[in-house]
Amino acid sequence: MLVHEHYTTAFSRLIMPQDSLEYRQKKQLFSKIITVFGRKPVLEILADPSLEIYRLHLAQSNKHAPILDTIIEHANSRGVEVVYHPRQALSRISKNGKQDQGVCIDVCSPNHQSYREFLANKPKQCTLLALDRITTPQNVGMIIRSVAAGYIDGLLIPEKGCAKLDSLVIKASAGTLFKAPVLRCESLQEALKDCQTQGAVVYGLSSYGTTVISDATTDTFSVYVLGNETEGISDSIMQLCDKTLSIPMNNGVESLNVAVTASLLAFRQLFIKP
Repeated sequence: MLVHEHYTTAFSRLIMPQDSLEYRQKKQLFSKIITVFGRKPVLEILADPSLEIYRLHLAQSNKHAPILDTIIEHANSRGVEVVYHPRQALSRISKNGKQDQGVCIDVCSPNHQSYREFLANKPKQCTLLALDRITTPQNVGMIIRSVAAGYIDGLLIPEKGCAKLDSLVIKASAGTLFKAPVLRCESLQEALKDCQTQGAVVYGLSSYGTTVISDATTDTFSVYVLGNETEGISDSIMQLCDKTLSIPMNNGVESLNVAVTASLLAFRQLFIKP
């Protein structure tokens, strides 16, 4: 998920009015943070000067290791705050105590935001992709890369049901996760309804789609929903879709990999005649 539970829970416990300026500023900051775990991935992030780091987390129980010394040296040289935690607390932050190796780091992603923030300032004509239960990290990473490179204004990823934005997704995205316009939403169903309230046409990608992909409009607010690798779009989400889209195929092929479909959508406007 985009914002780890230790931040979300902290904000739910704040004794602070929702319209407080300090509250809104902190909430906006944490909506842009992705927490990455593992010693090698953390070191790679610290070694990349283009990435803005919020905080480095270390387990107090870590035994001495050269790579940990290097991680701390990089953090100190960049002025990154280093926080030490009991092992269980570190596990709650990383959300993967078995594989975090006692290390995780908060990375600020300026192009990440709440979908509500996006809707409040969206352009009249825009295109979003939405993921419904895409569970394979490699697929999510490749979709993110296409979104970052292509002509998509935002990628709706629900906090539950899709692959977590972890080191596997970062690797599959070839580092573009921190550059892609990711829109955080707790519930995809709620986010799609809010988009429709603002005039969006929601398209569900399906081999049984009634509209061919090239016939979908491009001069409106459009949202394209991509479904699970095996089961496709869930019934509850499909019921919200205004139209269904299909991709014409040859030689009896029934479907494409979901990441390939996302690539076609990301660059679709380049191949449509005015």
